[in-house]
Amino acid sequence: MRGVANGTLIFLIIGAVGVVVLALALLGTELFDALGGDVDGPVSVEVVAGFTGAFGFGGAIVNELLGAGSPALIAAAAGGGAAAAIPTAWLASRLSRAARNMRTDPTPTRDHLVGALGLVVTPVPADGYGEVRVRVAGQPVKLNARADRPIPVGTQIFVVQTLSETSVHVETY
Repeated sequence: MRGVANGTLIFLIIGAVGVVVLALALLGTELFDALGGDVDGPVSVEVVAGFTGAFGFGGAIVNELLGAGSPALIAAAAGGGAAAAIPTAWLASRLSRAARNMRTDPTPTRDHLVGALGLVVTPVPADGYGEVRVRVAGQPVKLNARADRPIPVGTQIFVVQTLSETSVHVETY
């Protein structure tokens, strides 16, 4: 059984560094905050990591296929790694740009509560607060509720006014 060639080992280490940087970038870690400045440039960390990983692993594959022992064959393996890295970096650029520019629904605010339908989960007294469960943007939300007259548990309600971020004024439905 033969060992791994030195060139292949170096390419594998380069590929592994690219994968680690890519994993940290995708997990949202700010890698270069410790350097004390804004290091974002025209190329994102995801692109650099994708290029480095593909260059390392592509170079290792080509190096093993060529049985590279001479500097010329190792240079050819580096060229093969670059041939793998360029489309990978382009794809990483397109995917990271698409993820950053993805359209999303607006964040619900207290104004979105008005008109919401729900159920009383803790009785609402005439002079205090009870609790209601309503759906906002498809998600169940439990809120403190006031009403003009007492409302028993299980009664359907709708929100007529928001009193704060977590309390509403309700009426029976």
